[in-house]
Amino acid sequence: MYHGKPCWFELSTAKGALDDAGAFYDKVFGWKISDAGMPGFTYHLAHYDGGPIAGLMERPEDCADVPPFWMIYFDVDDADGAAAKVKALGGKVFREPADIPETGRFAVLSDPQGVGFGILQPLGMDPKPPADAGPWNQQKESHGNWIELMSTDPGAAFDFYAELFGWTKSTPVDMGPMGTYQLFSWNGADIGGMMGLGNSPVPNWLPYFGVNGVDAAIERITSGGGTLLHGPVEVPGGAFIAFFRDPQGAHFSVVGPKENAS
Repeated sequence: MYHGKPCWFELSTAKGALDDAGAFYDKVFGWKISDAGMPGFTYHLAHYDGGPIAGLMERPEDCADVPPFWMIYFDVDDADGAAAKVKALGGKVFREPADIPETGRFAVLSDPQGVGFGILQPLGMDPKPPADAGPWNQQKESHGNWIELMSTDPGAAFDFYAELFGWTKSTPVDMGPMGTYQLFSWNGADIGGMMGLGNSPVPNWLPYFGVNGVDAAIERITSGGGTLLHGPVEVPGGAFIAFFRDPQGAHFSVVGPKENAS
């Protein structure tokens, strides 16, 4: 039912920096950080308004040469089937499907252009929670509001994700020398955009988290040790965006009104 919806955000931060990263995002988004209590593995959970929003962990040993980063997970009906489809479409499987107790079945993959992402087949719930429950809610601050792919071949990337998740093309936005910013939809709602690499040194997925006041968020982020890389910039619809690097090096963006709306 929710196949293809962004469903989880996961930070892989520098070794020894997990507590510092949690304190930073608490300051920025008001997330409350706690240990998930996973046996033999330190994994922290970020909550907002009582609901889980994101996971935070130290960068895995097999990613030691990769800077800290945010990974986006997508809901799938069948994790094993989706992983097999990724292989058939030219992508790679870095972590084969495996169970997470009391959560569901996950895998870590990459698209044919080398961009990493995750999939999660949640445990069945009756009744099934509404689509706007959980980490992805485009109407709420401190939740995932938008996702953006920067790719070496955004046309081929769209075809890959459309086949995998059923996404559809929405409005193309002419960005001049930067090329086309292609909006895409899930279940009839625009959830993100795809573009060429732009100023990004590597292809990647970028999460946008909602804020009530981009100017105030910039102040919280920079005073907390983060770096403003671009913005604030107004986007179609009247919202503003800004792009950052956190103190450990992971990139993320925020979106919302320029000033506090309340």
